[in-house]
Amino acid sequence: MKILHCCLAQFYVDNYGYQENILPKMHMLQGHEVAILASTETYLKSSKLGYVEPGSYFTEDGIPITRLPYVKWIPHSIARKIRKYEGLLAAIESFEPDIIFSHDCQFLSIRDIASYARQHPTVRVYVDGHADCINSARNWLSKNLLHRVIYRYCAQAIAPYTRKFYGVLPLRVKFFEAVYGISPDKVELLVMGADDSIVDFGRKDIIRASVRNALGLQERHFVIITGGKIDKRKNIHTLMKAVRHLNRKDVRLIVFGTPDESLGSEIEELSKHESINFVGWISSEKIYHYLFASDLAFFPGTHSVLWEQTVGVGIPAVFKRWDGMQHVDLGGNCLFVETGSQEEISEVIVGLVDNRSLHASMKRIATDRGPHMFAYSEIARRAIELSRDQ
Repeated sequence: MKILHCCLAQFYVDNYGYQENILPKMHMLQGHEVAILASTETYLKSSKLGYVEPGSYFTEDGIPITRLPYVKWIPHSIARKIRKYEGLLAAIESFEPDIIFSHDCQFLSIRDIASYARQHPTVRVYVDGHADCINSARNWLSKNLLHRVIYRYCAQAIAPYTRKFYGVLPLRVKFFEAVYGISPDKVELLVMGADDSIVDFGRKDIIRASVRNALGLQERHFVIITGGKIDKRKNIHTLMKAVRHLNRKDVRLIVFGTPDESLGSEIEELSKHESINFVGWISSEKIYHYLFASDLAFFPGTHSVLWEQTVGVGIPAVFKRWDGMQHVDLGGNCLFVETGSQEEISEVIVGLVDNRSLHASMKRIATDRGPHMFAYSEIARRAIELSRDQ
């Protein structure tokens, strides 16, 4: 089948491990003809969001991608906010897809997808959703004007032609229903996960030993890992403070990622402690290697795709508790912190390091259930309603 992935509701970043990168790759690996339409918004070298020139090229996986320009008849600042593009309908008509998978729906040009689907009733349309009241609709204006009016209009415009709306968190399933007014019988949970096309489970022990050796970590060390986009809401700096304050010879913390400007100097200072290995930015494949090298992943702040990646490779974890985000709990593979304070984080770490039977139980459940339930190869099939043998 010909599957068109539309990444037009927000940024698209080349060579990252985000869902909009992995799903097209998985569909290609499963034998489909795949293309991507994306906005010009992306991360620039400074790791800040910015814009590149429109154009066509191939992803690192060999998938054709076209970055569409915004319309020129309204100011750029407005066009990029309401996400009105030039040439979308023509691009869809040129590819002639059997399936259109729209990553989010918050762009006015989604009406072009609706128009194409109306003219081609055999086309199957799917829409996922990454917005919620924690990461997006965080103030009155955003929630009640941007989301309840403009983006609700976008969702309703595509709804008659959409087979499934997928919330990637339980919280985001509810967001589709409550904020965009999508009928509950059209909304399902489609979790994010681990890219099992690059996770080498067969060499897990070898990879673990290699990474630990490179970082000067011994098997006696209880190794905790955290990372991603390091900002205050991720609360990684508090975890680092907790590890530094504990100052235990048997505990080590690996931190990866790039701090934002507000935390740069603090992260640099905290990284000087002998219990902390700050490794900076690492590739998607290396993230899985570093997870293998760890005994526990710890994410004491807001959600990131690393939560599902961690569960998907079978690593025990600690997460910050948020309403509608307990899908990562497979029956004992993880714990939750309530406040994410330094004192609470320290208490959880000590409890796991000193109670190895609890940690062993978490590890057993994580290993048995995580890789099966959070593998992107399976998620990619579910996304377009295909069974394993299709």
